[in-house]
Amino acid sequence: MALSAGLQLRQSQSLVMTPQLMQSIRLLQFSHIELTRFIEQEVERNPLLELVTAESDAAEAGSDAPDAIPDISSGASDIGDDAAWTGSTETASERMTAEIDGRYENVFPDDHGVERVEAPEFIDNWKSMPGSDGGHASEGYDLDDFAARAPTLRDHVAEQIAFAFADPAERLIATELADQLDAAGYLTGEISETAERLGADPHRIEAVLARLQEFEPAGIFARSLSECLALQLARKDRLDPAMAALVGNLELLARRDFAALTRICGVDEEDLLDMMAEIRALDPKPGTRFETGSSEMIVPDVAVRPASDGGWAIELNPETLPRVLVNQTYFATVSGKMARNAAGQDFLSECLQTANWLARSLDQRARTIMKVATEIVRQQDAFLLHGVDHLRPLNLKAVAEAIGMHESTVSRVTSNKYMITPRGVFELKYFFTVSIASAQAGGDAHSAESVRHRIRGLIEQELPQAVLSDDDLVDLLKQAGIEIARRTVAKYREAMAIPSSVQRRREKRARARAAAV
Repeated sequence: MALSAGLQLRQSQSLVMTPQLMQSIRLLQFSHIELTRFIEQEVERNPLLELVTAESDAAEAGSDAPDAIPDISSGASDIGDDAAWTGSTETASERMTAEIDGRYENVFPDDHGVERVEAPEFIDNWKSMPGSDGGHASEGYDLDDFAARAPTLRDHVAEQIAFAFADPAERLIATELADQLDAAGYLTGEISETAERLGADPHRIEAVLARLQEFEPAGIFARSLSECLALQLARKDRLDPAMAALVGNLELLARRDFAALTRICGVDEEDLLDMMAEIRALDPKPGTRFETGSSEMIVPDVAVRPASDGGWAIELNPETLPRVLVNQTYFATVSGKMARNAAGQDFLSECLQTANWLARSLDQRARTIMKVATEIVRQQDAFLLHGVDHLRPLNLKAVAEAIGMHESTVSRVTSNKYMITPRGVFELKYFFTVSIASAQAGGDAHSAESVRHRIRGLIEQELPQAVLSDDDLVDLLKQAGIEIARRTVAKYREAMAIPSSVQRRREKRARARAAAV
């Protein structure tokens, strides 16, 4: 069999994802904060892009850059209709202001004879203050520079160390231990490792740690939850042998094994209930009160409200739609000056192409979110009207087929997006739940979220003398038309952190006995 080389011509089709197409797909799953961050980076790189904010001049933006991502109008659209889109326009008040500012009689010469007074007597006294320059007032200091920041846990501990330890060696050990505190105020390092690293006696480090555990707030520098609670109880002079036994057996308390706890602590159930009440009043994470990090507030991407015709009005939140403008005027001006500069022309052409692509991608992203949100509201109309018990089972495929998109697109759109409704703020993925069959022939299926809500409601209404087991819950749900297995009930109950019927019965009986006393 001879081997030979030859040329063959074949025709085939393949889908090639360009970098811009891949970036457009990424834009769909960006949250509001991620999208804003991405656009700010693009504006820094591309001189033809302008980010319009609330403080921007609307008239100037509208005249210089007609190509912009559309902004949704304030009027909401009903289900099934696309939202109305409008561009930036100049208001009458802005035109009047520009006209007044341009009149000659309203133009005044700058007054250079007036010197600014900045309280020199105070500036001279505090040379380190912003605005002081060797006794001469300087310009541009900010009053916010004088505001004191909130002290951190590290600052709070360092201040106490400075007064508690006079010996430099002990102060060094205390500082090293303070560096090992986590955000909750617990000591994360090992005494042996710290002693080896500092070349100190472990007993001396233990002695320093004992003094650190007397610092405020009570419970810091603990090495476990039991020690943290014990330190707080000792500060209140409540760490008797019975309480120490209870703190040392927190795993039994978590399992609500009251019989074992009464035997170990040597008390009756009434005293055990009082001791448990004291434990609940303690702070398991004393260091968190000094947290200075700010949590990011959820900004809804879609707003749903009742419409006048009895339906639902849906609109996109303008705050989550960054408006990007393409400055065509600047492109034309610079392009004319670079007629003979091939490299400059190529750079400007690439910037213009990227800017136009970004504006179109953001427009498409907003419209896609609107389509998906509209279909979700149409599918979950009963939930919006009557509550979580009427949440319908829904999957990505149903929404994708209804709006003519791929399931992966719907999945990306619903990631990190939120909808504000008359019943609260929900992530779009919240409305997609598993279907549970009905116990009645021909009956409607139930969503997993509505079933969990029913289980929680049944358990909250149970009496201490009639605690519902998982089998009882299965029977009650079947009577309500929900066909569900016992293991599924147990799984849902554990996911909601609800104890078993045995543990609930012990706790409810103990509480009822304490209330009767």
